[in-house]
Amino acid sequence: MRIAYVTAGAAGTICGNCLKDNALAKALMRQGHDAVLLPAYTPLLTDEENVSDERIVLGGVNLYLQSKFSFFRRFGLLDRILDHPRLLRWASSFAVDTDPANLGAMTRDTFLGADGPYRREVAKLVSAVREIRPQVVHLTNSMLASLAGPVAAGLGVPVVCSLQGEADFLAGLPEPYRAECYDLLRSHAQRVDRFVAPCEDQARIMAPILGVAAQRIETVLPGIATEGFESRPVRVEGPFVVGFLARISPTKGLALLAEAVERLREARPDREVQLRVAGWRAGSTQRYVDDLRARHGFEDLGYLSRAGKVEFLESLDAFSVPATYRASKGLYVLEALAAGVPVVQPRIGAFPELLAATEGGLACEPRDSASLAAKLGVLAADRRAAGSLGQAGRAAVLARFASDRMASETMDIYRRVAA
Repeated sequence: MRIAYVTAGAAGTICGNCLKDNALAKALMRQGHDAVLLPAYTPLLTDEENVSDERIVLGGVNLYLQSKFSFFRRFGLLDRILDHPRLLRWASSFAVDTDPANLGAMTRDTFLGADGPYRREVAKLVSAVREIRPQVVHLTNSMLASLAGPVAAGLGVPVVCSLQGEADFLAGLPEPYRAECYDLLRSHAQRVDRFVAPCEDQARIMAPILGVAAQRIETVLPGIATEGFESRPVRVEGPFVVGFLARISPTKGLALLAEAVERLREARPDREVQLRVAGWRAGSTQRYVDDLRARHGFEDLGYLSRAGKVEFLESLDAFSVPATYRASKGLYVLEALAAGVPVVQPRIGAFPELLAATEGGLACEPRDSASLAAKLGVLAADRRAAGSLGQAGRAAVLARFASDRMASETMDIYRRVAA
């Protein structure tokens, strides 16, 4: 089957959506399908082989200028320059505002689609997708749902749309834009043949927002590339090493984890407890990391390559990214478990489902460093039992959370909507 998958570049950052979309497209290709991963806004950034197309649709620089100046809406004389991947890659190296409180008008204009100021960009996208001659078009998230109508009308093919944690962004939009966007989204959702959620939590949250019946949302749990992860031996001696690996931002909960490790050190003065931190961060976020490190004392390894990531995870005795929002995927949890490392995650978003499916860790209360410290303490007190949790999680990830399984289940949806 020939699939056009429109993903969303994250302005030069590594994000879970980019990693999942890239892993899915790569697995589809490996299974013999003709999948084209077409980036929108900016090029993709991943720590694995990037299989995305060189073309960029809905160029981020172009959209920004059109949102600010009517001249750029009327004339497309500079489109070839503004949409060039090199320019978009360069622009992505600067700080990009992703706060929904500041993006109300631009988000509303995006939801207007072919009826709004970006109609020329929508037409260019439909033309680019037409060249692929797909049998199914897959949109990476419902923020692109305004494309469903033009794509379906222009190409006559079914449209599938993923849900990847948009609810928090939409809820953060200022009024009157938030209400406008909800109304427009419900209208566009009627043109989508099937929605795909990465967990049941997202399906429950988004169904009323989209105004669609539950049977139009299917759940396909995320998958990761498991190659290279080895089972590490359980360490019962030496320091107890806790790790954090994710794109670093305050909402990922690094401050909570650092405080929890401090509590654990105070509760167990007889045992050395270390915290190791790694992950991509914007330049403006480094000060946040440095301030936490000065207060709590941990090792900061910065951004790691895939090989470095695997080595980092295999050096840990426990893992936690205590996000304070309803994370929709938790790929870092699956990666830690693939390395045989037990996890402690809050009862929020996708994490309860991942813990139930893998039996690879413990749950703590959200936004509660004392609860997190207590559960880390359970793992530290019996490291053999903790190692058994990690091995159970590893077996579950290898059996049920590989990217090939994710691709096969997604392909089943494609076949059904195409039929």
